[in-house]
Amino acid sequence: MPAAANKIQSSMKTLLIIFLAATVILPLAKMLTIITYSDLNVVLTSPRFWRAVKNSVSASAMASFIAISAAMLAVFCVSRCNIRNRGIFNIFAALPMLIPSVSHGMGLIIMFGRNGVLTNFLDIEIPIYGFWGIVAGSIFYSFSLAYLMLENILRYEDTSPYEAAEILGISRLRQFTSITVPYMRKPLIAVTFAVFTLIATDYGVPLTVGGRYVTLPVMMYEEVVGLLNFGSGSVIGAILLIPAAISFILDSFTHNIDNQNYLMHTRSLRMSSAMNAAARVYCGIVCMIALLPILSFLILAFVSKYPRDMSFTLHNAANSFRKGANVYLANSLTIALCVAVSGVIVSYFAAYLTARSEGASSRVLHFASITSIAIPGIVLGIAYVLLFRTTFLYGTIGILILVNLVHFFASPYLMAYNSLNKVNKNLEAVGMTLGVERWRILRDVIVPLTASTIVEMWSYFFINSMMTISAVAFLSNTKIKPLSMMIPSFEANMQFESAAFVSLLILAANVAMKGLMGTINGILRRRNKSYADSRSI
Repeated sequence: MPAAANKIQSSMKTLLIIFLAATVILPLAKMLTIITYSDLNVVLTSPRFWRAVKNSVSASAMASFIAISAAMLAVFCVSRCNIRNRGIFNIFAALPMLIPSVSHGMGLIIMFGRNGVLTNFLDIEIPIYGFWGIVAGSIFYSFSLAYLMLENILRYEDTSPYEAAEILGISRLRQFTSITVPYMRKPLIAVTFAVFTLIATDYGVPLTVGGRYVTLPVMMYEEVVGLLNFGSGSVIGAILLIPAAISFILDSFTHNIDNQNYLMHTRSLRMSSAMNAAARVYCGIVCMIALLPILSFLILAFVSKYPRDMSFTLHNAANSFRKGANVYLANSLTIALCVAVSGVIVSYFAAYLTARSEGASSRVLHFASITSIAIPGIVLGIAYVLLFRTTFLYGTIGILILVNLVHFFASPYLMAYNSLNKVNKNLEAVGMTLGVERWRILRDVIVPLTASTIVEMWSYFFINSMMTISAVAFLSNTKIKPLSMMIPSFEANMQFESAAFVSLLILAANVAMKGLMGTINGILRRRNKSYADSRSI
């Protein structure tokens, strides 16, 4: 590489490292430095704190176990059994990820509350507040993540060992213990910690259905928002970093499990007709459960006053817009689009610099790029308050864009990093030999080859920015408030009908973006297939 190009590349790496240090490391350092011995003593000697720790661990462990078990069974049904239209099931399985966690808690109230839809229909009363309410809401919220992670692991598992075991007459139980369990052991540990961390650091579900069963994120929210006690809030935030840090370390060790497994696509195994029928029934039940919150929102959003007056009305929509839903929707769309544009550019460029070059600076940049994955949104939010509250950025929509970009940076970065690692490493060297500049190789060859990944990155940034609450809860005000923050406000005032309508607005925006990105991805796949076919001719 020419000296000038090498110098430019090194300068770019340095700038990105400084940017990530200033937006990830520095806020955390600021949060940790304000913690005093008095704050530690107050928090760690509080009986309420230890109850919150116990509550968080208990509810998160139970919800994680059930969500991962249900997702594992669903993945095996979809990937191993003969099920038609698997893509449709994957869409239903991903639907819970398109609405905020607080909406899932509210959905439980709508379905199983004292006057809930299913409570009245089935004439039963189910206690939804407290431990089991948090567990149920967390399962709704985390199932999609568990399913997508496990499906990605099993997608490329070589099924030939299973076929050989069938020929040798080895039982299905023995196949599971001897083939599946060893293959899944390490990645399953990473999935477990990822799901546990997601649940343990979420405050949306516990805030709506927790009642007196207080968890650590709710306690942190009360300390900061209710009491303006940033010292105690920072102590709790530091403690919430522990499960996230463990998850980050495990994911680093298990990220590349077995490269040869990614060379072969899995295919359905020959199952009995009874097994296939049971798999279809189970997947159907999962789809129905995934739709329950959305159906409850549809019912509640367009009736006059549930359950007293079930006549159709647009009053709830009008009430939401009268309270500023149109302004807050515009805020959310502005934030999501800005985060998607800037996030894709910065994360893709960072991935290009780390995946397509070597050296100490590349390793430092790679570590800085994935660090944010270990920071819960609620912790990052309070860290940003402490660092930026005396700057021009605080109180503007810019800080919401920045915190979302940083909060969701790591996963799209890893998407790009993995895709760029699969592109021929010699492209730049060949181009340099032919006198083609490096940026032209990037523009004309590498970007088109990884265009599908760029589309996925855009979708990830946009959807998560539309529905996040945790990262922006401490930073938003009435002027720059995103739409998602209206849900807890309406819920606190018992205006469930308007909260349901707002949840539907967020879902509609995310489904529309998901559909648009899916269409673009389909066009890209057909283009790549046509190109490959023409090359083979």
